[in-house]
This record gives sequence, structure tokens and C-alpha cells, in this order.
Amino acid sequence: MTPPEMTPHEIPPRSGTAFPLAKGQVLRVIDPRGVQVSDLLAFDAHDLREVISSGRTFDYEETIRLTTGNVLWSNRSNPMLEIIEDTVGCHDFLLTPCSEATFRHFYPQEPVHRGCFGNLAAALAPYGIEPDAIPVAFNIFMNVAVDKRTGKIEVLPPVSKAGDYIRLRACRDLI
Repeated sequence: MTPPEMTPHEIPPRSGTAFPLAKGQVLRVIDPRGVQVSDLLAFDAHDLREVISSGRTFDYEETIRLTTGNVLWSNRSNPMLEIIEDTVGCHDFLLTPCSEATFRHFYPQEPVHRGCFGNLAAALAPYGIEPDAIPVAFNIFMNVAVDKRTGKIEVLPPVSKAGDYIRLRACRDLI
């Protein structure tokens, strides 16, 4: 039996949303135009202090290249989301969501905007999730190269094309 997917919902560029995802339910994130990125967070719906953790995920999955078959783990070592299908295979779980501070740091001469962090904070606020509780996001379709010799990171253009997607199954009730 195919797991139930959520009702389709388009998230406009430079915005965010938050919603409940029941255990066993499947979230499909589609790149409708190509070369786009989506920051994903997951909190345990019954205890919002439990949240996805890049450190635990890298440790338990023994890789930083997460794709089909990998699990996103929580800060309490519980499985949160399982990647059940992935047409791109290129995502980031190293970098924090961009923010006003990020833009001031890297682009001091440019106008700032709230970035993904601000979008996530606004979307999560109705659930009682404070900005300080926002961890490193699973950056779907984001392409970050790590130099094997120096460890230096470089953000490259996403390799996703229009229609590419990733499907994740909730391992517990989530926000």
C-alpha cells in the first residue's frame, strides 16, 4: 500500500509554511521551476523540544550525502523522516537557514531581507516555536561542495530541474 501524501500546497518564493504531518504520512517537495531550494524543519508534534539534528543524522547515517534510504534523526536520537524517493540526490544539512544577519555579513552593500530563517520563524510562531529553537535546516536541493583537502565549503547552483522531487515519510507525528 502506498503511504498517503499530503494535499498539494504551493509555497510562494521567499515565504514559508508550517503544518502537521502524521506518522506514516508522506511529504513530497517538488521543485516546480528548477534550481530552487527549500529549507525543511521537523519538530516532534508532542514535544517541540525534539527537532531534526544534522549532527545526529550525519553520525547515524555515516554520510553527509543524504538521499533515498537515509533517515533524518532528532536531537534525541529518534528517527523523524525517512527519505523514500529522491530524484536529485543533492541536498545540504550543513548550513543554517539564511537570515538578515547572513545577508549583512556576506553582502553588506545590498539590501537585506528576512531570508529563510525569518520565513521559518514566522511560519512556526503559531505553533509556539520560538526563533531560538530553529536548528540547522535540511536544505532540499541545495548544492554545497566540501573541499576534501581544506574542508572549505562552497555554495553552488542547485542541480535540480523543473519537476524534480523528494519524498519523505514521517516516522512520528511532526510539525
